[in-house]
Amino acid sequence: MQPWSVMGIVNVTPDSFSDGGQWLDADAAIAHGLQLESEGAAIVDVGGESTRPGAEPVGAEQEIQRVQPVVEGLSAALSGARISIDTAKAQVAAVALAAGATIVNDVTALRGDPEMADVVASAECDLCLMHMQGEPRTMQESPTYVDVVDEVRAFLEERLTAAVDAGIAENRIWLDPGIGFGKSIQHNLELLRRLDEIATIGRPLLVGTSRKRFIGAIAGGEANQRLPGSLASIVIALQRGANIFRVHDVAESVAALSVAAASLLGSSWEPDKGA
Repeated sequence: MQPWSVMGIVNVTPDSFSDGGQWLDADAAIAHGLQLESEGAAIVDVGGESTRPGAEPVGAEQEIQRVQPVVEGLSAALSGARISIDTAKAQVAAVALAAGATIVNDVTALRGDPEMADVVASAECDLCLMHMQGEPRTMQESPTYVDVVDEVRAFLEERLTAAVDAGIAENRIWLDPGIGFGKSIQHNLELLRRLDEIATIGRPLLVGTSRKRFIGAIAGGEANQRLPGSLASIVIALQRGANIFRVHDVAESVAALSVAAASLLGSSWEPDKGA
């Protein structure tokens, strides 16, 4: 099993499901990113468009206005953590990469913008490909699968092949099953339970369960009260082969994963500080 890393979330949006509006000011977002690094984040994921269920799209120019100063500020101030840009738009990705990001986190897996693959290939940056059934405005209306794990795995294999065919080096590609994106509670639980079947694709596996609705449905609580369930989910994901954990609560997640990894991974328990 590969070393594990924590990706801290910086949403520069007014409407993200858990922390919308908290980091809309660039200085506040930069300070938050630095705090996440101090708590153990190896990656800071900056996003300027909400992908919560029902979210309305944002234009590229507005998204750039939100994220560019944050990426520039973090690039100058972070001591070692890498910056990921959470976007499906090639124009936004290009600006963020020029400003200091080294990872593109694309929830559409290169399907949202036909120019994204060229931007990523030219930059020789890392890329995360995520599964999503539908799109944010409609993805939770009635998600349906015959076998969610088989279908998510097949999708990720196909998108991995497409990315490589587009000139992106395979060793730079990560995969994300998209828990909470076009999935029911049972779909999310099945993905966690059988995550090892997706991990066998052989690429680093990113999992984002932090504070999500399915955790609240099981354990109760509003988004900011879902830390215990979130920690349980990432420990399960670690055991099933996940490598990168996208979270809001970095310090607590690092602590939980450190204890779990010390048992599960033995001498390889320490987090990968360089991702």
